[in-house]
Amino acid sequence: MAEDARQTGGLLRNHGGGHAPVSYLELFFDLVFVFAITQLSHVLHEDLSWGGLLAETVLFLAVWWAWMYTTWVTNWADPERLPIRVMLLVLMLLSLALAVAIPTAITSHAALFAASYVAIQLGRSSCMILVFRRANPSNARNLARISIWFAASAVFWATGVLRGADERLAWWLVALAIEYTGPFTYFRVPGLGRSTAANWNISGSHMAERCALFIIIALGEGIVVTGSALSGQPLVAGRLTAFLLAFLSSVLMWWLYFDLGADRSAQRIKQDMQPGRFARDAYTYLHMPIVGGIVIGAVADALVLEHWAEPVSPALVLTLCGANVLFLLGLSAFKRLSSPLHAPPLSHGVAAILFALLGTWAWLRTPGALTLAGLAVAILALAVVWEWVSFHGGWKERFFAAIGREAA
Repeated sequence: MAEDARQTGGLLRNHGGGHAPVSYLELFFDLVFVFAITQLSHVLHEDLSWGGLLAETVLFLAVWWAWMYTTWVTNWADPERLPIRVMLLVLMLLSLALAVAIPTAITSHAALFAASYVAIQLGRSSCMILVFRRANPSNARNLARISIWFAASAVFWATGVLRGADERLAWWLVALAIEYTGPFTYFRVPGLGRSTAANWNISGSHMAERCALFIIIALGEGIVVTGSALSGQPLVAGRLTAFLLAFLSSVLMWWLYFDLGADRSAQRIKQDMQPGRFARDAYTYLHMPIVGGIVIGAVADALVLEHWAEPVSPALVLTLCGANVLFLLGLSAFKRLSSPLHAPPLSHGVAAILFALLGTWAWLRTPGALTLAGLAVAILALAVVWEWVSFHGGWKERFFAAIGREAA
């Protein structure tokens, strides 16, 4: 990698597969996606229907893919170099246009959304072909294959814009299906062959840290929604209870991800012989349901804060219980990859089943919104305590030993 950096005027990071720190520019870039996540939450909150959920899914998949591919690129390219810095700032502007278009992406701003997205994906990949052209021809071919896959999907993005709102989501789903299939086939292209895991030589610690930061972004959206819903409202006991339950839900989700999963996976990817393949599975794909569950959970929190004194609605039951099932199953699959036993945590599976049962019960019995939210927090707390006891063996002995030392 040192030779690569010299040949490209230092445009590539010299991490050699080791640690690559997250730059300030990358954190600045992520601010756009804080806005994008907020926009996605508003889209679902304003259209709590199956059609709204489908639109939310399509838009979320596009936002995630735009951010994730940029994360891969900044793993290789050095954001401190002027050409890379300019590229990222242009991508940031395009991403802002993408985020602005989200609320009306299926209707009046479809062209802005699709054009911004295609420009992000094709523009970034084309720039990286030039960066890798002399330093690493095999990686240049890798980016060329990726560009061809994005060019193929661009046809369907454009067709969706031209065919009208009633067909738009179907065409865009085809485009996303093409793009999401690419990494599984190693971007096979007739005449150019396919990429290999060796082409995806990355800094595992950088990838782990970037995805952990995106989890913080998603959780932060829940905090913003909670605070905004409470601000300016009378501070009655019921509304304060709803606020506390929403806050606890975010805290418990944070605990489940960061207490064990994030660090253990970061260690696992640093030791993996093919970190690129692990990053594809654990971070590129399996983080989607984790982030998606958090985003939908923020919508559920907003509904609880708005209707805390009322019986649950079908929308609240589906968003609250569905979000937690999605989050727990995604997190369980993510943790399985880094588990020494290659087994998913039993606590997460049981908690997901309990949420499914809770949703069924709430659908049939229609309890109060606060009751449903309180039971949801209790299930998340159960998962947290169960995992803590299971993976922090001997905690009681250490606790009482520490008390003994203090007494002495």
